[in-house]
Amino acid sequence: MERVYTQGIWMAELLQSHARNYESFWLLATHMGDPKAAFLLVFPPVFYLHRRTGIAILWVAAVSEWLNLVFKWVLFGERPYWWIGQSGLFVKNSPSVQQFQSTCETGPGSPSGHAMVTAAVWWVVVSALASVLHSRSGSKILAAIPYVFYTLLLGAVGVSRVFILAHFPHQVIAGILTGMMLGVLLNRTVPDCRPLLFFLCSSMALLFGALLMHAGLKTVGIDLAWSVALAKRWCSKSEWVRMDTNPFSSLSRDAGVLLGLGLAQFWKPGGWALPWIPKTLCMALSSMALYHVSRFPLPTVPALLFYSLFFLKYVLVPQIVMVLVPGLVHLLTAKPKRD
Repeated sequence: MERVYTQGIWMAELLQSHARNYESFWLLATHMGDPKAAFLLVFPPVFYLHRRTGIAILWVAAVSEWLNLVFKWVLFGERPYWWIGQSGLFVKNSPSVQQFQSTCETGPGSPSGHAMVTAAVWWVVVSALASVLHSRSGSKILAAIPYVFYTLLLGAVGVSRVFILAHFPHQVIAGILTGMMLGVLLNRTVPDCRPLLFFLCSSMALLFGALLMHAGLKTVGIDLAWSVALAKRWCSKSEWVRMDTNPFSSLSRDAGVLLGLGLAQFWKPGGWALPWIPKTLCMALSSMALYHVSRFPLPTVPALLFYSLFFLKYVLVPQIVMVLVPGLVHLLTAKPKRD
């Protein structure tokens, strides 16, 4: 693997030297590929356009991110930004590379979570869009356009992860291929209109399944905190090492979203039937609300409090989009009934 890692470092250096003028684009691409973007940016508009596809996004994003966490714990995988110093191979010939605020993630590197979740989630979106285009136009060429966009998006996200030193190229490729397979498989099992107990059990299965695995690996002598220590040691700026990139943050997010999805369908099965103009208002209000929810600062000490509040934050996401905002818009725009 040493040779693979070394080639990846030189590829990152080549990218940074030749594509530095497009730095803002690569940072935007890595932001759009962040797993939390699926919950906060992709889910709201898609849900108001097509309810089943919106629910599928939450389901696919949560399960694929959780599986990515499990894969990382099993496969380990270095990250370029710490491997450069940790390996000791570049003392005499140090690569001319730069770290960014998005570089210093604390989990293991293989496979890429950005690539894996993006591939899974956007497969759901583009396959649904392609199906609609084909059914309405009958044109295979028109139906192929979403898949072209899908390919370009995965390429941009993948290159951006190498550009900012967050992943090696082989980790990105592994994430993309795994994500595509998960997108196809999970899109067939979307839990629309399932009982609350199903979501409660699913949420707890993700949460306690990962915790038991963590405890089991720790019992046999595998320290899963090794990557956090390396991140703190080799990141250029200590403030770039954030708790919301910790593997347990991903776990809290995924378990919270599934529980929130179950609660949202329990409070209002089927949702509200809104015309297009109120739906547009819902999109705007939901985006504003989720922006403030995501930006709300959480105490980082003690860690258990942070993860508990992080869990509750993402329980709120489906509530806001599926229940609170459309309920408010329905209340404000519904025509009063005549006696």
